[in-house]
Order: sequence, then structure tokens, then C-alpha cells
Amino acid sequence: MRGIKPGIRLSAAACITGAWLVAVLAGCSTVDRLRGPKEGASTDVEARNVAPEDPLARPIQAGWTSARATHCGFVFNPDQLRADFLASEQRSGVPPEQMDKIAKAYDYTRQSVLDSIKNNNDYCNKERTAAIRSDLNRNLAGDFSTTARMAR
Repeated sequence: MRGIKPGIRLSAAACITGAWLVAVLAGCSTVDRLRGPKEGASTDVEARNVAPEDPLARPIQAGWTSARATHCGFVFNPDQLRADFLASEQRSGVPPEQMDKIAKAYDYTRQSVLDSIKNNNDYCNKERTAAIRSDLNRNLAGDFSTTARMAR
């Protein structure tokens, strides 16, 4: 870029950066289209704020509770909790064609929340662990109602 005025050099760099950003974002969009629509909550905040009337609220909150309890070191069997949740959904009369969507919402939320909080060393504070303990104990007892909370 020798012989080009500094302002033009900066504009060229901005154009190249902009083109790169557009390509990256377009690539993400393509990956999302291949993966299909997102089922569940992708972050801790999104899971916490799911509306109780949302048809996926129960799997989102159960997956969220499992992820938070796992991250904070609670001793429980996450696979058994998932199996118990899915059995509870089946017993409640959820049609078989909806069970796959519910399982995907649970799994997507659990993994996404784990990924979103994994580097937060301050996540498991006293108030939050008390809320997680309450939600986890409720879930382990078979109550998967949509009353999970971030902290009290």
C-alpha cells in the first residue's frame, strides 16, 4: 500500500474488515440454517427469563437447573434427572410427536447454559446455590413446574 494516502489506506482496511465480518456473519447464518431452528434457551439469562406460558418452559427450566447444578458441583445424576423429566412429560400426556422437541429443548438448554457459565468463577455464590438447591431438590422429587429462579 505504498504511495497511498493514510486516509485511503484506513478506508481500504475498513472495507476489508467489513467484508470479512459480513462473510463471517453469513457463515454463521448458514450454519444455523443447517442445524435447524434453536430449541430451548441458549444462555443462562435467556433460560431464567423464559415465560411460564412458553410451551418449552418446563424443558428449558429443567435443563437450566441441571446445568447450573452441574456447574456448581451438586452431587446428582444428570442423566437420571433427564430421564425422570422426560418420563414425567410423557405421563402428563405430551403427544409422542412432541417428545423429541421437548428432549431437544432440554438438551440444547443444558449444554448452552453450561457453555455460557463455564468460565464464570463467581457464578456459584451463596444466594444462587440456595436457589439451585431448592430447584434441584424440587426436580429430583418429580416436580418440574416452571418456578425455577436465579436466586432468592
